[in-house]
Amino acid sequence: MEKLNIGLFIDTWFPMVDGVINVVDNYAKRLCKFANVTVFAPKVNKNYTGSNLPYKIVFCKSAKFFNLDYRLPLPKLDNVFKKEIKAANLDVIYIHSPFSIGKMAANFGNKNKIPVVATFHSQFKQDFMRATKSKLVTKLLLKIITKVFNRANLLLTMNPKCSEIIKSYGYKGRIELLPNGTDLAPNQNLTDLIAEIKKNNNLTDEKILINIGRLTKLKNIDLVIDSCKILKQENFHFKLFIVGGGQDEKYFKKKVNANNLSKEIVFVGKILDQSLKSAYLASADLNVFPSFYDTDGIVKIEAAAFETPTLFAKGSVASSSCINGVNGYIADAEPNSFAKKIIEIFNDTNYSAVCKQAKNDLYLSWDGVVEKLLNIYFKEKKND
Repeated sequence: MEKLNIGLFIDTWFPMVDGVINVVDNYAKRLCKFANVTVFAPKVNKNYTGSNLPYKIVFCKSAKFFNLDYRLPLPKLDNVFKKEIKAANLDVIYIHSPFSIGKMAANFGNKNKIPVVATFHSQFKQDFMRATKSKLVTKLLLKIITKVFNRANLLLTMNPKCSEIIKSYGYKGRIELLPNGTDLAPNQNLTDLIAEIKKNNNLTDEKILINIGRLTKLKNIDLVIDSCKILKQENFHFKLFIVGGGQDEKYFKKKVNANNLSKEIVFVGKILDQSLKSAYLASADLNVFPSFYDTDGIVKIEAAAFETPTLFAKGSVASSSCINGVNGYIADAEPNSFAKKIIEIFNDTNYSAVCKQAKNDLYLSWDGVVEKLLNIYFKEKKND
């Protein structure tokens, strides 16, 4: 099998942490065992070099973008970056965001007859509405990014619901399904780390809930906190670990304090150590993930690796892989319903069976995903 030159293009990068960055990093780590891999990304922190990565990374200039977590990449103003793209002699271009870097990559691929593969990761309509507060501007922005996606030879989505969303934006091309995976190992010995977590938090018989991800209102964390307030009123003994950081962290901490939930809810912060993250997931009894924003949610796969089921919000895209009461749980996105469902889950004699089925149905390693991705690359190169 020939060794391909593969370029992965993304409009943000470490030390910023989000789901898309983690996906690209996991792809690149595994693809570089079989191909020549280069990640093209913006420089978001002058002290971050990426020298510890097993694959090549090329940075472009970026600038602060209003008051957002993300910086604005400036690839058109970076001649060195443009030269590096040409010098990579790419066989496949794989874009993970439809903004300045992704747009440049798609145009470069079309111009030079290099197959372009893209993945639809985010519900951009929600992002744009939150940022602009304008339906008209949102419609215009969706038209712009969809034009980039339509330059791809093939678009990958995680599930059929994602395919419906991108089609509603105006995408007209081919779509294939490729689910996300996880690099968390379900068979590792986490006994000491779990014991340490429980000791440090004085845990005895409380049910442990967990929410992992970027701390933004888009993730519906308000619903989680409001539900916890009801759980406390119902004398349900629990501890919620909120893992992550983000632009709305201060807001959520203030809300927790205002609702007298500081003993029940712990803000853990970002966790970069995979063993520690695994220990938190393995110690949890339930992953609460009511996000309407996420197109899939890697955290549900990560939780499933340790037989920790997920509670989703009814109607969310992420819940499309869940069969309620079989491999996870679904509740109406309303505090009383969500809290009631949490109590019901732990009174259900079928809980242990759901935990096991979550792992059987939802857990998938990145190694398996990348094997499928390589086959897609070779097929696209052959068809080009």
